[in-house]
Amino acid sequence: MKLVSRFEAASRSTAELHGLLAKAFNAFCAAPRSSAERHDALQSMRNIEDELATRSPGF
Repeated sequence: MKLVSRFEAASRSTAELHGLLAKAFNAFCAAPRSSAERHDALQSMRNIEDELATRSPGF
């Protein structure tokens, strides 16, 4: 999985971020331990979750 930067996450809609978060989670689970793919997926999840945390909850 390509790393999702904080800048890229900020440019996406909330719905898109939730979809990317699911993809990043699946990529993390599928990647071998200590691999670059696993590291990128974990960092992507952190960036996406940080961006989601800055947004107001949708009603």
